[in-house]
Amino acid sequence: MPRFLLLLCLLLPAAPARADWDQVAARGTLRVLAVPVPGETEFLDLRPGQPPGFEQELLRSFARQHKLRLELVTAAGWNRLVPELLAGRADLIAGRFTDTPARREAITFSVPVFPTRAVVVTRKPALPVTSVEALRRLKVGLVGGTSLAELLAAAGVPAAQVDATIPSGGAFAALKAGRVEAVVEEVSGAILAARSDSSLQLGLFLGPPGAYAWGLRKDDAELRRRLNEHLDAVRRTPTWSRLVVEYFGESALDVLKKARGE
Repeated sequence: MPRFLLLLCLLLPAAPARADWDQVAARGTLRVLAVPVPGETEFLDLRPGQPPGFEQELLRSFARQHKLRLELVTAAGWNRLVPELLAGRADLIAGRFTDTPARREAITFSVPVFPTRAVVVTRKPALPVTSVEALRRLKVGLVGGTSLAELLAAAGVPAAQVDATIPSGGAFAALKAGRVEAVVEEVSGAILAARSDSSLQLGLFLGPPGAYAWGLRKDDAELRRRLNEHLDAVRRTPTWSRLVVEYFGESALDVLKKARGE
């Protein structure tokens, strides 16, 4: 090869590894990209010997159906998931990954895997918050750096009454300590917290219903079709409800139905 062509090849970025169905099947491996979050393992647990988590159960059944090996790939942070997927490091993103309009500009999503929505949580003996008017009178806490602050602003909660400095995983501890009178959390986290602390009360939902889904590259249409087909089939059987109860408790099905606006 002429020297200038060799130099050009070295300078050009490598083409991202495709993940559509022919490549996945030929490789025999489905690579799943996720962010491991200590203490939040109900959706996808990367630790060996532990219950795999709600989403990993679904992914394992898909892999078994298609005779694939499931390979879990970790990302250093949430902001690394989309770039690393586009770079070809994995075939899909999973693990409590929210389908949002901003993310849809770069990637596509499967059908919903699990409902999500923001919910206001209080602690007994305080009453549950059931109206925006009641919420506006309270000192409300949320984890800093999240989009939940936008929901409170849209609800008309004065900024002076919002504590947005709570660290990740610390909302319910702040509520228990009396630092705030209510917290806003994603419904899945609130369900789990209430499962272990009967003093917590789920009240008003904020914002529109949303969903966790699996993120894929826009070109990977056949892989997306097969994943959607599998998820739709599971939802038509008792398996989805069984897994929800197994990982989130008996009350979760009713709470999630309300979160979806049903």
